[in-house]
Amino acid sequence: MSDATSAEKRVVIETLPADVAARVADRFLTRLRARTVDGRVAHVALTGGSMGGAVLTATREDPRAEAIDWSLVHFWWGDERFVPRDDADRNALQSRRALLDHIPVPPENIHEVAGSDEGVTLDEAAAAYAAELARFGTDENPWPAFAVCFLGVGPDGHIASLFPDRAEVTVTDAAALPVRNSPKPPPERVTLTRPVINSSKRVWMVLTGADKASALGLALAGASYTSVPVAGARGRKRTVFFVDEAAASEVSPDLIDQAY
Repeated sequence: MSDATSAEKRVVIETLPADVAARVADRFLTRLRARTVDGRVAHVALTGGSMGGAVLTATREDPRAEAIDWSLVHFWWGDERFVPRDDADRNALQSRRALLDHIPVPPENIHEVAGSDEGVTLDEAAAAYAAELARFGTDENPWPAFAVCFLGVGPDGHIASLFPDRAEVTVTDAAALPVRNSPKPPPERVTLTRPVINSSKRVWMVLTGADKASALGLALAGASYTSVPVAGARGRKRTVFFVDEAAASEVSPDLIDQAY
């Protein structure tokens, strides 16, 4: 077990992707329960991709989900593909199918980025998302402080739609940005910025597969966040990588936290 402090990055390893999803769902429900049991609101930033969906499905299937007061939970997304609302590529649609359509969360607690079929431009969609974030801003920032911010990690080390060696990863004076000519399709997206991500209480990165091992290794080694964006992701209280054995092939044993 690691004797990690709150500033350190923790690595939690499970054997297979399904085990990772179950472990994250367990921790997620534990945190939501702790946050909402006394009436406090919890803002959560979700991620897309296969593991993002797997975590939400595992959350839905856990009996403890029925004990959560979902009226106190607000859902956001770290990034969104600027495609029509019913496009299968939309992170929000995947999240709805996996969890949100199956729990009693009020519609006004689900904060989606506008779709490309809603009569707005990409820039307008990003501006509207920033304005919605600001409605729930704190004394410190014009955006909510997320209790948990989920992030997927690409083989290139990207998080949300912050890709290596692109201008978006260095922006600090905006909450949400339009992304054009994304190196990963679809080409147009809206993303949160690093200051928003890093103001989260907990940043949980979920990654599986041998193709993620290099990105994980670079992140733990302290690579430059401009070239390896995941290296710059850090929660105020906890920063945790939930990984499978294949992704953990380059992780030093002293970084593994079996207790988290």
